[in-house]
Amino acid sequence: MEILRTEHLTRVYGKGDNQVNAVNDVTISVKQGEFLAIVGSSGSGKSTLLHMLGGVDRPTSGKVLIEEKDIYKLSDDKLAIFRRRQVGLIYQFYNLIPVLNVEENMMLPCELDGKKPDMEYFKEMVGILGLTERLKHLPNELSGGQQQRVAIGRAMMNKPAILLADEPTGNLDKKASDEIMELLKLSNRQYKQTIVMITHDLELAKQADRVLTIEDGRIVNDRKSGVEV
Repeated sequence: MEILRTEHLTRVYGKGDNQVNAVNDVTISVKQGEFLAIVGSSGSGKSTLLHMLGGVDRPTSGKVLIEEKDIYKLSDDKLAIFRRRQVGLIYQFYNLIPVLNVEENMMLPCELDGKKPDMEYFKEMVGILGLTERLKHLPNELSGGQQQRVAIGRAMMNKPAILLADEPTGNLDKKASDEIMELLKLSNRQYKQTIVMITHDLELAKQADRVLTIEDGRIVNDRKSGVEV
C-alpha cells in the first residue's frame, strides 16, 4: 500500500541568472512500512526534498500526497495541524526544548494537539528508547545519543503516518550512531513505521530497505529496483 507519493516535485530558488533548481521534477513512491534512505552530497537537494515531503517548505510546482491527501492544497493552518499529527520529524541537532524534561519533550506533540497521550504506548516507547531513568532530566543533562533518542520518541508519540529523519546520526559518534540506527530499524519492524531518512553516509543508507541517490536535484538511481532514472 502506497503511503507517500510525489508528482513532478520541483523547488526553485532565485530568479534569472541566480535561479537554482534545488529539487527538479522528482516523482517517487513510498510504500507503507518501507524504510527509505535518500543519499547525496552537500547541495544535492536532499534536505530540500525532505522538507517538502514533511510539509515544511512549499514546492514551486508538483505534488506531495500522504495517505492520498495532497498536503499543499491545505491552508497554512491546516497544513500545520496535518504535519503535527501525521509527520514525525527528527533533526540532526535534536531540536529539544531546553526548559522541558525528557517526558515533557516527548509529550509535546500531544500537548500541542490537545490530545490525551496513550500512556501505555509512552511507557513502551520509553523502555525501548532506554530512557526510563532519564524522564525528569533536562536536555543539557543528557548525552547526544540520549537527546536523539528523546527526539525519536517525540517524533513517534502521535503515531505519525511517516517519520522523516534529517541526518539523524550526523552529530553523533559511531557508537551512538549505531544505536540510533538500530532504534530506527526497530521502530520500522515493530511498529511498521514508514521512515524516510536522508544521509551522506552510504554505509548507514545500506541498512534501509531502499536507497535513492539524488544529484543536482534529480533522482539518479534507485537501488532497490536497480534502474537508472
